[in-house]
Amino acid sequence: RSHIELIDSLGLVDFERGVKMAGSRHYVLTGEGMRLHQAVLRFAFDFMTQENGFTPMSVPVIVREECMVGTGFFPGGREQAYHVEESRRGSGHDLYLTGTGEVGLMGFHADEIIDRSELPITCTTVSTCFRREAGAAGKDTAGLYRVHQFDKVEQVVIHEANEEEHRAWHERMISYVETLLQRLELPYRLLQCCTGDLGTKNEDMIDIECWIPCRGADGPDGRPTGDWGETHSASRLNDYQTRRLNLRYRDENKRTVFPFALNNTVLASPRILVPLLEMHQQADGSISVP
Repeated sequence: RSHIELIDSLGLVDFERGVKMAGSRHYVLTGEGMRLHQAVLRFAFDFMTQENGFTPMSVPVIVREECMVGTGFFPGGREQAYHVEESRRGSGHDLYLTGTGEVGLMGFHADEIIDRSELPITCTTVSTCFRREAGAAGKDTAGLYRVHQFDKVEQVVIHEANEEEHRAWHERMISYVETLLQRLELPYRLLQCCTGDLGTKNEDMIDIECWIPCRGADGPDGRPTGDWGETHSASRLNDYQTRRLNLRYRDENKRTVFPFALNNTVLASPRILVPLLEMHQQADGSISVP
């Protein structure tokens, strides 16, 4: 059965009350649904910090416009962000809800000159993310796949300006996700994004997609035939963000240089619950979580 049928039968999510309180694409995780949500986030967070040595951080999810511009989410993605018009209430600046922890992790070092010995900086956060999903009308409106509010474990790496190291880190960050998905026993594939699909900030991007049985066209029996769905995205950014954020380090000749940066989803929930529930349902409708 689809995750929507499963969560209804197991009492994991209350869509009706979520919509009543906040409108479409909202939900309330209840009982074991909330426990599973928290468990997968903690699983991913501990994996990055305890096993891979990333520095755990807590960052703001409501930020100034300069932070959104500096990380490359504005001006091109302005329609996707929730806008808090504080200037109308006498404040000196408006604020924006972030769609990823990457904004805070990168903005943390804005206008700084980092000592070369501090590189590479490897950090991770778990944060609530907000996306308007503008332009996605009528797409994945039901269920947990495309929602306005979710939680995500994000990884960011800032390192010396070296192309070979940049590509090596990209592969390494993707390998973390592959290990995570293998432990969750979820079928996945890597998708090379073409140039036309890249955002302005991306030098390269690899999407990681999980197999989701409830997606895809209906078969002869009227049931979906299954399809791949994006659950992760791994980006190589070169010095795009660090230039905009005025983030630098001093090289061996004491010259200031813009470092390179990368980011990658570690795990986003409740989206990851969709393949997790559907791939691990048992004959009696219960779920066996790896």
